[in-house]
Amino acid sequence: MERKHNYDNDSLKTLEEKEKVRLRPAVIFGSDGIEGCCHTLVEIVANARDEAQEGFGDVIEVIRYKDKSIEVRDRGRGIPLEYNSKEGKYNWEIVFTILYGGGKYNNNSGSNYQYSVGLNGLGTAATQFASEYMDVTVYRDGYKYTLHFEKGENIGGLHKEKCNYEHTGTIIRWKPDLEVFNDIDIPLSFFIQTLKRQAIVNKGVTFKLYDEEGDKTYTWLYPNGIIDYVKEVSGENGLTQPQYFELETKGRDREDKEEYKVKLEVAFAFNNEKNLLEFYHNSSFLEYGGAPEKAVDAAFTSIIHHFLKDKNKYTKNEKRINFGDIKDSLILVTNTYSTVTSYENQTKKAITNKFIQEALTNFLKEKLEVFFIENNFELERVLEQVLINKRSREKAEMTRLDVKKKLSKGIDNFANKVKKFVDCRTKDISKRELFIVEGDSALGSTKMGRDAEFQAIIPVRGKILNCLKSDYDKIFKNEIIVDLLKVLGCGVEIKSRHSDLNTFDLRKLNWSKIIICTDADVDGFQIRTLILTMLYVLTPTLIEKGYVYIAESPLYEITDKKGNVYFAYSEGEKREITKKLKDGFKIQRSKGLGENEPEMMWQTTMNPETRRLIKVTPAEYHRTKEAFELFLGDNLEGRKDFIAQNGYKYLDQSDVI
Repeated sequence: MERKHNYDNDSLKTLEEKEKVRLRPAVIFGSDGIEGCCHTLVEIVANARDEAQEGFGDVIEVIRYKDKSIEVRDRGRGIPLEYNSKEGKYNWEIVFTILYGGGKYNNNSGSNYQYSVGLNGLGTAATQFASEYMDVTVYRDGYKYTLHFEKGENIGGLHKEKCNYEHTGTIIRWKPDLEVFNDIDIPLSFFIQTLKRQAIVNKGVTFKLYDEEGDKTYTWLYPNGIIDYVKEVSGENGLTQPQYFELETKGRDREDKEEYKVKLEVAFAFNNEKNLLEFYHNSSFLEYGGAPEKAVDAAFTSIIHHFLKDKNKYTKNEKRINFGDIKDSLILVTNTYSTVTSYENQTKKAITNKFIQEALTNFLKEKLEVFFIENNFELERVLEQVLINKRSREKAEMTRLDVKKKLSKGIDNFANKVKKFVDCRTKDISKRELFIVEGDSALGSTKMGRDAEFQAIIPVRGKILNCLKSDYDKIFKNEIIVDLLKVLGCGVEIKSRHSDLNTFDLRKLNWSKIIICTDADVDGFQIRTLILTMLYVLTPTLIEKGYVYIAESPLYEITDKKGNVYFAYSEGEKREITKKLKDGFKIQRSKGLGENEPEMMWQTTMNPETRRLIKVTPAEYHRTKEAFELFLGDNLEGRKDFIAQNGYKYLDQSDVI
């Protein structure tokens, strides 16, 4: 307990138990935000699970109410609430109002709970203290017991009445307090994730969730526990059949430490399409793993490296595999239990037990070696896939280094190294505009027609690579694409299982607008589409954030008798203009950009006052994505269907005779 010392006995004050929680929830729950609030659910469900794990009750029900209150019902023995002569106080006081009270204080000495999730009764009392209210109902010993708490204070004591009940058990309903947590709206997804995980590691226990807000009930049951879950994830296309190993043993973390019991469960399958690693201890999900993750890494890497070497699978001077190459194709769940547990903190996101790590490492090595020796066909498939993963990772890393090297120089350094790039004078990013134009001839007219203060130009020579149908290696060998990326300056967003390939940083973008400027003909449209595709594949955020524009070129030049020139950007505009002029005008199909006079280029395409820009907006982002993937991706059947249904509309614009 904390004490404040003011050097005289009268001023000695003990901070009340509840104030430890209400004033400093982050110490107990890890956060005073929604993460901490979520942990109240984990704590109360953990206590219900502990009863089921000991064989008392195989159904746990949770209700998510509209008012943000939560209810957990179990069919266990019911929490003992009456007077405890040994402690000299009521059991309900010990469980609900004393931190570190409860029936799990020393699991190793043969307590009621050998492998409990709840840590020494801290969670129940802490949740009660952190609640606006908590109602407790217990059925046991032929009685119904009720308790009511408000903001950490019991109201009215313990009520007890004779009762004929269907089964024993405990019902706890509480509402997290907004005076303690700054957010109490626990999302439905967290309820679903938490209860499903509990079902996975508590074989044969049914977990039910009723969501009052959505008026929907969810149910999870895994009769055989983690092996059922691995089978569910792996499906029919695994490289190996799901395997399950278990072991019970005893040990100690250090020679001078006490011996404790350990139970190990491991289920895994290799799969070249899916991967998953989940670690649990005493049924608590370990977000950061700790000891079990280190054990799995050591065992799998050691054994698979041994077989690769033994079968001469490595090429000469090839580096050995690492665990990342294995886990790319591994679905694995461990569920460990111990009577003594070293958690990093009360939120139980990692364990540090040295003996558990050593025992699991040795156990897995032994079992994996036997499994692979007895299943040579599966071994060959696994070794081949792990090497594919390794070489893919190495190739990706080479690509990343190559891209980083190519794109690393700032705009001042590459301006004269990018072919035909014409920079503008201002360094003010908010004013700088980049025109991507079609060919050298367009470069000439736009260069003379632009405002050199803030408008820069880079020409695209011919039709660039279709980035949707090319791998990254081919893309980054394309000089035009690399030049464009250099000029953009923001790096690339590479979609890969190797997350370290990303070099994208929006803050390094050199432009306020990226304007695609091509001829208003079939070739021009195709070049425009390929440029957009490149941006969509390599820098999709630029489209999503609205940096990308299309310069709309006029279709017709209409000259009246006096020599005045009007520009029509569509057939409709042409009709309107000619209707006004009535007669005595001349219509000419607009020339390509390269044939336009500089003055016309400025007026129609580059002058911010008179030009027409089409912004590729975030609202159109998903439609653009679908169109790109239909017309330029691998969906050959979809493309054929679209052409069959709509091709006749565009025959007059095609080059087909």
